[in-house]
Amino acid sequence: MTVSMYDLAIIGGGINGVGIARDAAGRGLKVLLVERDDLASHTSSASTKLVHGGLRYLEHYEFNLVRKALKEREVLLRAAPHIIWPMRFVLPVDKGMRPAWLLRLGLFLYDHLGGREILPATSSVNLLKDRRGDTLQKRLKKGFAYSDCWVEDARLVSLTARDAAERGADIRTRTECIALKRGADHWNLDIRQNGAVTTEQARVLVNAAGPWVDPVTAMYDQSGNAAKLRLVKGSHIVVKRKYEGDHSYIFQNRDGRIIFAIPYEGDYTLIGTTDQPWSYAEGPAEISDSEIDYLCDAASEYFEKPVERSDIVWTYSGVRPLFDDHSRTAATVTRDFVFDYDNDDGAPVLSIFGGKITTYRVLALQAIRTLSEALDVDGDDWTKEAHLPGGDFAPDDFDALVDQYSSRWSFIDRSVLHRMVRAYGTDVALILDDVKNAEDLGQEFGAGLYEIEIQWLIDREVACSADDVLWRRSKLGLHMNEAEKRAVALWFDQRSRKAKPEIDLS
Repeated sequence: MTVSMYDLAIIGGGINGVGIARDAAGRGLKVLLVERDDLASHTSSASTKLVHGGLRYLEHYEFNLVRKALKEREVLLRAAPHIIWPMRFVLPVDKGMRPAWLLRLGLFLYDHLGGREILPATSSVNLLKDRRGDTLQKRLKKGFAYSDCWVEDARLVSLTARDAAERGADIRTRTECIALKRGADHWNLDIRQNGAVTTEQARVLVNAAGPWVDPVTAMYDQSGNAAKLRLVKGSHIVVKRKYEGDHSYIFQNRDGRIIFAIPYEGDYTLIGTTDQPWSYAEGPAEISDSEIDYLCDAASEYFEKPVERSDIVWTYSGVRPLFDDHSRTAATVTRDFVFDYDNDDGAPVLSIFGGKITTYRVLALQAIRTLSEALDVDGDDWTKEAHLPGGDFAPDDFDALVDQYSSRWSFIDRSVLHRMVRAYGTDVALILDDVKNAEDLGQEFGAGLYEIEIQWLIDREVACSADDVLWRRSKLGLHMNEAEKRAVALWFDQRSRKAKPEIDLS
């Protein structure tokens, strides 16, 4: 059997891996990406859901990172205005914390470092008169309001992977690389999918395994010098909605860190994040009691009504695979990405450490430029003007798009169409193209989820399970009761059974 040769093999289906796959496939390269779980199963779906410059990084003099991230905010906003949208953040001035003049200086830099065109500038806020101060403790008299963007992080991964696949990339989920062999001019990858092991070959390897980049490196490098990661766990809590309005808060903590409080899924408030050292021995990342206490206490320092454990409806945690720069604390480790490129001892390999969702496109571009000689491609920035699937509309036209679809499919509740446009943008017209009445939507599961949407996610976004749909391609799991979630799981189970071929034993 002849083994096909890929130009580029990528291990890891998080935001960095799919971003590189998309960039490479758009250049006509033959790309293979393998992910042992689902897309965005780990770090890339466990962020604070922000496309932002990283205001606090200015304190650590990471001006290049902040500038790079600020420039990307509006690039990504234009590329995917359905899953990315502007958000206003209120930063209260609090006695004993960073003084007002220092905050204003930082925000001045924040406004001017990144070539802002769409997002509004910083303004002062009188918290005693402004409605955004109503929910805060009365000692907080003034603050500042500045702009960043919200992002549906897991959907960003899914849509980027879909775009890569539509440009020719071979995207394989539930597929684990179990062995790597480095040759003089290519790599052999043993991959396991559905219990079967096959071997694929690629001229160049990219290790984008996130928290597992070191174990992947150890598959071919037995020197014991491979460990370059600083693993830091970040946890969030989701509580019953704490305030009205579409603005967010950024709160300063007594330990020098900050937390965010952000409107989430309509009915809730998202609060995070933490910075805790993490090791493989701990198993899957989960929030600890001390982290829960930390987030509740930190938010309660600012909200007039304290955040109680009983308010929590959901939590999530992820591990940040940061480059180990030997910083004293987890909070001060650089959030910028670092490349380790090795082409000295055989076929080239690029290992990726760190990175932010905000700068994933730049990371992918720089990865391709690093590999340009090995891959024989140029380093033009084609993704800067390219929309992600469903993102081919202006950021200001979102409401008009909902109006258009509400008029065409008037029998579908407007709130359902609003959610779908937020998830799929102009692709809603493709999902519903053949729908003439409510019956054409198929089975209704609850929270506005219909069979037709699940089928789209299977066909176009490689969803394979109820969790893929309810917790990564969406967050509908938060809005469904247990019976409704079981119904989705049963639908997938029945579908899987029908898909299994019958065995003729005669």
